[in-house]
Amino acid sequence: MTRIASPLLVLALLFAPAVRADLSKAEVKERLTKVETALDGWDLSGARRELGELEAQVPNDIEPLKYYQARVSFEENKYEDAVELFQAAGIEDKPGSYLRLAKDTRGIVKDHAHTDSEHFAFYYPKGKDEVLAPYALETLESIHRALAEDLGYRPPGKIRVEVVNNARELSKVSTLTYPQIQTTGTIAICKFNKLMVTSPKAVARGYDWQDTLAHEYIHLVVSQMSHNTVPIWLHEGLAKYLESRWRGKPGMAMTPSTLALLGRRVKEDNLIPFEKMHPSIAMLPTAEDAATAFAEVYFAIDYVYSIRGNQGLRDIILGLRDGKTDRKSVEGATGLSFAQFEKNWLAHIKQQPFPPELLPREEVVLKEDAQPPDEKKKGREISFGDFAEVTEVPARKFAHLGELMRERNRIRAAAEEYAKAHKLVGDKYESVSNKYALALLELRRLDEAEQVLRGSLRVHPGSPSTSVHLGRILLHRKDYPKAKQAYLDALAADPFDPEIHIALTRIHGSLGETALVTRAKAASAVLTGLKPEDVEQVARDFLREDSELVGGGDVEAQDDAAPKPAAPEAKRKDGGP
Repeated sequence: MTRIASPLLVLALLFAPAVRADLSKAEVKERLTKVETALDGWDLSGARRELGELEAQVPNDIEPLKYYQARVSFEENKYEDAVELFQAAGIEDKPGSYLRLAKDTRGIVKDHAHTDSEHFAFYYPKGKDEVLAPYALETLESIHRALAEDLGYRPPGKIRVEVVNNARELSKVSTLTYPQIQTTGTIAICKFNKLMVTSPKAVARGYDWQDTLAHEYIHLVVSQMSHNTVPIWLHEGLAKYLESRWRGKPGMAMTPSTLALLGRRVKEDNLIPFEKMHPSIAMLPTAEDAATAFAEVYFAIDYVYSIRGNQGLRDIILGLRDGKTDRKSVEGATGLSFAQFEKNWLAHIKQQPFPPELLPREEVVLKEDAQPPDEKKKGREISFGDFAEVTEVPARKFAHLGELMRERNRIRAAAEEYAKAHKLVGDKYESVSNKYALALLELRRLDEAEQVLRGSLRVHPGSPSTSVHLGRILLHRKDYPKAKQAYLDALAADPFDPEIHIALTRIHGSLGETALVTRAKAASAVLTGLKPEDVEQVARDFLREDSELVGGGDVEAQDDAAPKPAAPEAKRKDGGP
């Protein structure tokens, strides 16, 4: 990976005859070292203070001073100033340099729109990413309150959050390379005193973008609180374990598929040592290694929390801030020797309820890496692709036959074939569960469809399509509180499905949530091109008692031969998926 130019090379420039005669070069070097230390410790206000004192003592045109002025300006998000200052400092414009980083960041975010809340400034590309803003800020303010309670720390000032369009842009505004992002599925990063997150539109099936925002904010809090002394395994463990705090209790981020993977790696005695996670889990050789590492550190923090609660987490962070090693900090927080901690941690992992078989693991698939369907293939081949993930051949054949029946509008026969497949594989595959549930919905067998969908969500929590299908059932029954949660669960992974926002417009209206109606209506208008008054009409008509329960905004679930719903009929303005 390319690296940012070493500050030590810049310090060498101090031996040029540019400083005042009454200030020794050693004194200037000491001052700049303090600026560097403050920046490395995520203490931006301290860096600005030290720099200000130095500015009063040396000429303003010396290159080392310009370099650190540029560094501070960059972390203050003053990208235009940073570019000019890096150029004045003689920094080369090449990959891995601070000048290239500042130029790329300036170019990517220069036309971003932004929305502020009390503690955050949220910058996003103009267009459909606008719908993220209110939900993102709500998530961030929630995790801000939670960590102030749990860890006792509130970052100073407003935290800047930048949404980028895709993984290539993320690589340009961070220090990760594009191949590293592809290999490990990295979707966001916390660095330079800000959060950088990839838009869900860049991911083929969406991703848990709200949890991700919370995760990266935790990294920022831990970095600032500890003066950037927490090693990566503890950093990632804290962030993964606490990321669910914006929506409830800690420790709710472990998925069954990741737990199944961890169980297999434990059985194979093939865990990732803590020291190999440095300097970043994103640099591990495979996505499976990265997922395994995240699971390991998650349970390390889970174990600490189980015996010491929040105080144990605080003690680890503060111990590291005060100069202890990671081992000594863990020992101080737990009252155990590190060897005993590792032994207890491994025993804690082995006590987990690992699924009996390895489940398909949720992976972040970038749209540019997704395999497009072969448009030349017809009928059987296209349908068979719907169940390519199903490794059990008999189940795949039954599911494929069910799809053929559904294409011919023989819904009852289709349901029977899907049922045979589902009986063989249970809730293991989203594709089987969702196709089966959709057939049951068309037959108005709502209780059975709900049971199938809830079973699938237990194994694949956060699936947007499954949550949408469940939301349709609950909305049809006028169970508005539960329908609201189902659609919000879908939004937490795929915020650009118009059906979600149209359904929420109706749900919020039925619950008397006026402000939330406005939010959902605005998002619907952005994604469909409808006028606000037309959104209201579509929302009122959506899933009427006499309308179909299939179709809607989930393109993958639609069936050309099956009856179509009354709404939503509008298409997205950008024509995207």
